[in-house]
Amino acid sequence: MRGFTLPVAVAAAWLVCAAAFAQTDAIREIRFEGNQRIEDETIRSYMEVAVGDPFDAARINESLKSLFDTGLFADVALSRDGAALVVAVVENPVINRLAFEGNRRIEDSALEGEVQLRPRTVYTRARVQTDVARILEVYRRSGRFAATVEPKAVQLEQNRVDLIFDIDEGPLTNVRSIIFVGNENFSDGDLREVIQTREARWWRFFTAADTYDGDRLSFDRELLRRFYLEEGFADFTVVSASAELTPDRSAFVITFVVNEGPRYRFGAIDVASELPGVNAEDYREYVSTEEGDWYDSREVEETIQDLTDEIGARGVSFVAVEPQVTRSREDLSIAVTYRIAEGPRVYVQRIDITGNSRTLDRVIRRNVRLAEGDAFNAAKIRRSRTLIQNLRFFSRVDINESPGDSPDRIVLNIDVEEESTGELTFGGGYSSSEGPSGQISIRERNLLGRGQDLLLQFRLSGISQNIDLSFTEPYFLNRDFAAGFDIFNRVREYRNSAFDREELGFSVRGGYQLSEYLRHTIAYTLENQEVVPYAGASRTIRDQAGKVLLSQIDQSFFYDRRETTPTSVIGGYFARYSLGVTGLIGDREWVRQTIGGGYYLQLWDNWIVSALAEAGHIFSYGDDRIRIADRFFLGGSGFRGFEIAGLGPRDRTADTALGGNLLYKGTLEVEFPIGLPNELGIKGRVFSIAGTISDVDVSGPDIVDSGSLRASAGFGVSWGSPFGPIRIDFAKALLKEPYDETETLSFGFGTIF
Repeated sequence: MRGFTLPVAVAAAWLVCAAAFAQTDAIREIRFEGNQRIEDETIRSYMEVAVGDPFDAARINESLKSLFDTGLFADVALSRDGAALVVAVVENPVINRLAFEGNRRIEDSALEGEVQLRPRTVYTRARVQTDVARILEVYRRSGRFAATVEPKAVQLEQNRVDLIFDIDEGPLTNVRSIIFVGNENFSDGDLREVIQTREARWWRFFTAADTYDGDRLSFDRELLRRFYLEEGFADFTVVSASAELTPDRSAFVITFVVNEGPRYRFGAIDVASELPGVNAEDYREYVSTEEGDWYDSREVEETIQDLTDEIGARGVSFVAVEPQVTRSREDLSIAVTYRIAEGPRVYVQRIDITGNSRTLDRVIRRNVRLAEGDAFNAAKIRRSRTLIQNLRFFSRVDINESPGDSPDRIVLNIDVEEESTGELTFGGGYSSSEGPSGQISIRERNLLGRGQDLLLQFRLSGISQNIDLSFTEPYFLNRDFAAGFDIFNRVREYRNSAFDREELGFSVRGGYQLSEYLRHTIAYTLENQEVVPYAGASRTIRDQAGKVLLSQIDQSFFYDRRETTPTSVIGGYFARYSLGVTGLIGDREWVRQTIGGGYYLQLWDNWIVSALAEAGHIFSYGDDRIRIADRFFLGGSGFRGFEIAGLGPRDRTADTALGGNLLYKGTLEVEFPIGLPNELGIKGRVFSIAGTISDVDVSGPDIVDSGSLRASAGFGVSWGSPFGPIRIDFAKALLKEPYDETETLSFGFGTIF
C-alpha cells in the first residue's frame, strides 16, 4: 500500500473492512502485527473499538483513520480472523540523524531552529515537506529565492533513517529594476531615492537593500505616501506594488503603480482655543504653516507638536491639539485650523519598566519627565523617550499606556531592549595636519548597570601622544548633577612654533541642566605643564622653557537647539561661553574667555547652510606674560587655507608662530549633494572663512603682529564611507600676510574598528 496516497489507502482499507465486518457478532480478541517500537496498548488507545464491541464497520473505519492520523504508521490494515480483529501496521521510521549539506550562507544552528523534525522523532513525508518549506522561507528572507532543498532519507537498520537536507543556495535574488507607473511630477530616479529598496549595482556590496524583501516593499508603499503628502499631493494613492521574478529566478522586477492626483496649497491658517485661560493669539508664532505654500503634512505634524509642547511647558495639562482640515478641490487648497481643546483628564497611576535585565530601574526613571500621580502629558512622554534613547544603553525604547484601576488612571509601560555598552575599539587614520594616527580605547558606558561611564584611551598621531582615564557619574548623590574626574598625560608638538607641550595632571568636574536646553559645567584642573623648545628655536621660545604648575577653574554654558541626524546637523542653533581662571595656587595668573555659536538652515533636501563664529581672549592679571603654551593658534582644519598655526604673530628670526591672546573667526559653509545616489554618503561643500589672531604680549624688532584680517575660500568633498569618514578640501588664502604659511590641500580619513 506504500504506492497509494493516504486518502486512497484509507478508502481501500475501508471497503475491505466493510465487507469483512458485515457480521455484527462481538470482538473476542484484538491482535497486533508488525509493530516493533510502539506498544500494543499505545495502538489500542487510538482505536474506536475494544474487545467485546461488535464488528461494526463504521467504528472500525474510524479506528483505521485514527491510526493513520497519528503519523506513526506508513501503512495500516485491519482484518478479521474468526472472532479476532487483526491490526497489521508498518511503522514509520525514526530519524537517527538530521543533517544539512550545501549551506554556506546560513549556519546549521539557524536552520535547526526553523525545522520541526529532530533526531529520535518519527519520520513522515508530510513533516519533511513542511520543513523543506520552512528552509526555503529562511532563504527567501535572506534574498535567495532561487534556493532549492532536496530531502534525502538514508535507510538504516532497526527501521531508522538519516535525514539529509541537500541545499542548493543559489545566487542572491537581487532587484534588477524598479519601475514607476503613473508618476508625472517626479521622475523614477526621484522616487527611487524615497524608498528603501534599491536596484542592484556593483557598489552596493555593503547593503542588503538591493535584495527583495516583502516587508520592505510594504514599507516602501508607506514611504511613497508620506513623500507625496509632504509635497502637497493629498489625494495620492499607491494603486499596486508588485514584484515579479524573472524566468531564470535570478532577479526581481518591482513595479509601483501610483495615482498622484492634484497638488494642493495651504488655504487659510488659523488657531482656535476652547480651553479657558488659553489665548490662541499667544501661540500663533509657533505655527510654521503659511497660506499659499504647498501643502506639507510634515509641517502640520510639526506645528501640532510645537503647539502641544509649548502649551504644556506653560503649565497647562490635558491639552489636545487637533487639526481641522477643509479641502477645496475647486481651487486646490487645504485650509487648516489648529483647535486647542481639552484632552482627557488622565493621571499616571504607575510607571512599569521591563526589559532591563542589567540596567537599574532608577537609571531609566530619572529620565522620565513624569512621576506617578502627575497629569498625563504627551509632550513629556515624547521627551522622556528621547532622553532614554540618548543614554545609548538600549537598542529599542517603547513607551505605551494601558488602563489603570479607574477610567482616569493609566499605567505607563516602558519596555526597553538592552544593547552592549562595553567597547574595545581600535582606530586609525591619516590627515594632512596630524599625519598617521592610531587609537585604542576601553570603555564601559553603563558600569554595573548604574549609568556610569568609564573610559581609558590611548591615542598616538604624528604630532601628539595622549593617555586619558575618565569617569563620570551622571547622577551624583542621586541628584541631576553629573560629576566625574579625568587623569591625563598629553604631549603635543607645535612644529611651526618649535616646541613641545607636555601636560600631566587631573581634573574634577560637574555639570547640570539649567533648563531643558542649557547646561552649566564647572571644573577644576591641576596640571604640571612643560614647554620643551626644539634645538635652534628662537630666544622668544627658549625663554619660556621649563615647567610650571597650573591651577585652573573653568565654567562653561552650552545652549543647544540643534536638529541632528546620525551623521550630520540639519538645522537649529547653538551657543556656548566659557571662562577659565588660574591663580588659586600654582605659578600662573590669567583669565581666558571664549564665546561661540552656530546656526544651521536646511534650504532643500540635503542642502545645509551653516554659519559659525567664535572669539577668545586671554589676559594676565599678574606680573607674568601669557606663556606660548596657553595662547590661541589658528590654521589647519580650524582655518582651511593656512597650515597649522600658519597665521598670526611670528618671530622672524626662526620663522616660528607665537600664537596670540586674541582670536576671532567666522565660517560660512554650504553642504550639498553632488548628484550621486544619497546612499553613497558623498557630499560636496563650499566655504569661506575669515578671522585672525593677534595681541601677542612679546615685542622686539623681529616680532610681527599686524592683527590684520585673514580670509580663505574653497570647496571640498566628504564621504561617509564604510571604512570611516573621508574628507578632502581645497582652499586658497584670499587675505594673508607675507609671513603667513598657507596650504591648498587638506585631507583626512580614519575609522574605528
